Amino acid sequence: MNPYVYFTLLFGLGLGTTLAFISSHWLLAWMGLEINTLAIIPLMAQHHHPRSIEASTKYFIVQSTAAAMILFASMTNAWLTGQWFINEMSHPLPLTVMTMALALKIGLAPLHTWLPEVLQGLDLTTGMILSTWQKLAPFALLLQMNTQNSTMLSVMAILSTLVGGWGGLNQTQLRKILAYSSIAHLGWMILILQYSPNLTLIALLTYILMTFSAFQVFKLNKATSINALANSWFKTPVLTALAPLLMLSLGGLPPLTGFAPKWMILHELTKQELMPLATVAALSALLSLYFYLRLSYSMTLTMSPNNTLGSPLWRLQTPKMTLPMSISVMSSLLLLPLLPTIMAMTN
Repeated sequence: MNPYVYFTLLFGLGLGTTLAFISSHWLLAWMGLEINTLAIIPLMAQHHHPRSIEASTKYFIVQSTAAAMILFASMTNAWLTGQWFINEMSHPLPLTVMTMALALKIGLAPLHTWLPEVLQGLDLTTGMILSTWQKLAPFALLLQMNTQNSTMLSVMAILSTLVGGWGGLNQTQLRKILAYSSIAHLGWMILILQYSPNLTLIALLTYILMTFSAFQVFKLNKATSINALANSWFKTPVLTALAPLLMLSLGGLPPLTGFAPKWMILHELTKQELMPLATVAALSALLSLYFYLRLSYSMTLTMSPNNTLGSPLWRLQTPKMTLPMSISVMSSLLLLPLLPTIMAMTN
């Protein structure tokens, strides 16, 4: 792709997300979401492969449906209450439709079925953008909405944690595994949204950091399946030693960074006397942990079979820029000592 076109599309992504951040009016927020969608679709279809074209088409249809629902909900709210402001949506009908529309945009269960298939058809760079940056604008709107005492959000959150755990168990493609990982993490974020929005924001930022690191590791190793991870030791031995820790951080094991948001979410749910929700969420994390352990096992304890017909893998210096990956990987592993400061910020 032409660098000027690529820069323009990335500028459109930033502009759309910024509009959604700063807007207090539903029409301006809708415009930001649409600019965001129109900017990422050419990035999805840039390789002109049938899988990428199919993924971009599915993504366009899903996002168009969600945009139509957002317009319908905002106009219904204006008709019923006379308000166009995001934080003034109080009527149950537009509030429910808007919540469903934003859940469809981010891929929250049971509206998640498009996310694994779309992510599987993309390259790792575009998949990383879809899994990280594209979550920011819908969450900015969810954080501004009146979501107090929403039983529907709690049901969708618990369903997402369970679906994300169960769905990733029998997957062999890394992009589908990360898609179900995204669904499970979204469930944790939505579960605490109506009780502590600050914790939702912390969990979202931590998830973006760890997912960015995972995509960077897979991109450097040119791995798209679990079997391809067996060759990573020959290419990048140091990174291969750190990558299993990154997978376990995504699973939420102490003393890694991913443990902090899950522990704080469980602590807050217990304070709210929601022990059944906290128990189900903690048990669902074990399902996700299983396929993270599979990835760790594939990277460290397996070796690719000797093939005399293939070319040897030399440990040459990569021409790619690895500084962002180095910073994000170490942050994904070593931020747990900041937990007391984070807890002080949320109280």
